[in-house]
Amino acid sequence: MTPPNSGQPAASPDRARHPGAGIDVQQFIDSLPFSRFQWLILILCFLIVAADGFDTAAIGFIAPMLAKEWGVSRAHLGPVMSAALFGLAAGALVAGPLADRFGRKFLTGLGLGAAMPNAVTLMSEYAPTRRRSLAVNAMFCGFTLGSSAGGFAAAWLIPHYGWHSVLLVGGVAPLLLAVLLIFFLPESVRFLVARKAPDARIAAALSKVHPGVLRGDERFQVQETVPADAALTGASSLRTILMPQFRAGTVLLWTTYFMGLLIFYLLTSWLPTLFADAGYPIEKAALITALFPLGGGIGTLTVGWLMDRSHPWRIVAGTYALTGALVYAVGHGAGDVFLLGVLVFAAGTCMNGAQSSMPTLAAGFYPTQCRATGVAWMLGIGRFGGIVGALLGAQILGLGWSFSKIFSLLSLPAFVATAALLIASMRPRTAPRAAIAQHDAAH
Repeated sequence: MTPPNSGQPAASPDRARHPGAGIDVQQFIDSLPFSRFQWLILILCFLIVAADGFDTAAIGFIAPMLAKEWGVSRAHLGPVMSAALFGLAAGALVAGPLADRFGRKFLTGLGLGAAMPNAVTLMSEYAPTRRRSLAVNAMFCGFTLGSSAGGFAAAWLIPHYGWHSVLLVGGVAPLLLAVLLIFFLPESVRFLVARKAPDARIAAALSKVHPGVLRGDERFQVQETVPADAALTGASSLRTILMPQFRAGTVLLWTTYFMGLLIFYLLTSWLPTLFADAGYPIEKAALITALFPLGGGIGTLTVGWLMDRSHPWRIVAGTYALTGALVYAVGHGAGDVFLLGVLVFAAGTCMNGAQSSMPTLAAGFYPTQCRATGVAWMLGIGRFGGIVGALLGAQILGLGWSFSKIFSLLSLPAFVATAALLIASMRPRTAPRAAIAQHDAAH
């Protein structure tokens, strides 16, 4: 992304004008540098995802204290670990179709379950095509950094103020963020065009992105890069993502995200408990666990950068494969604390890089009329993978399985995710192919 006022020449926005048809809003965004207003959108969306990451990881860091104070077994903690995920899944499944009907900004302020998929959709629709993967992935770094912040915050807060303080911080921060969103978060210009909003309103939105470029009398359109017959049916957004053109890709996206979150939430929920069982104090257990999401920022930005330069579906598939290998290796490095820390960091780098790139794939897979639904339902279905992971972790720990056995088992979902994305990338006449063709044309 080119920083504002970088001095680099921008392509003329006249390239976005279609005689007799109006200005294509995506080509308009593509023709100009990344502006201050787009940076504002990126920062706000980053904060939304960071709040989600903090809140969803917080329960894992306080789990050992809960088990001790409440006098309950790990198996009984399973429903507690997964309760928030049920809410997030329900919020995502409901919010997507509503956002495609009423707007991205409207739904983003209603709660974290609704906020994340709409933040992803909004950022993808304001980002230039040539840097979309990097922009969305940079935004998604908020999740991994928020999760990691939960570990560092827990390591400091719990000894001083008790485990309740972690939940207090996780509750107050989103409320403060909601105020910012109400005043500063814009509506998607692609959504406005798709809903046939007045040209004056679309021009006003684009003028915030790039002031002084438009004359004020333009008409606007958006050109989709997916099969036209699906975009013109007038079907509901949920029905559209399950149409023959998208059905296989939709199921493969759901499968991949489900498997990724199964791994992620099992580890973030139960690693502190595993380390505590091994004799580590709660502070050190929280710090080592925090290494898992900490490397995610590096992985997410690296994978996003590669996706903008090569076949994005295959890049993410390869990252999942590397994740599987590293997760397996973690299980065999528990005897050496330093090696274990390195492996946890490396596994988290790849795991989070792959998982954080999935919304980027989903956003490019669907047309504007159902994009929020497609992203939201992938995230919502994936949350059930997190629920399975949290509950499965409770059962596995109850069985007393060894470190190596647990991580050997956890490597399998990563390889299932790899296979799903490779199948999607090889299917003919699908939106992944259209996205690859769009990428090649842009470069």
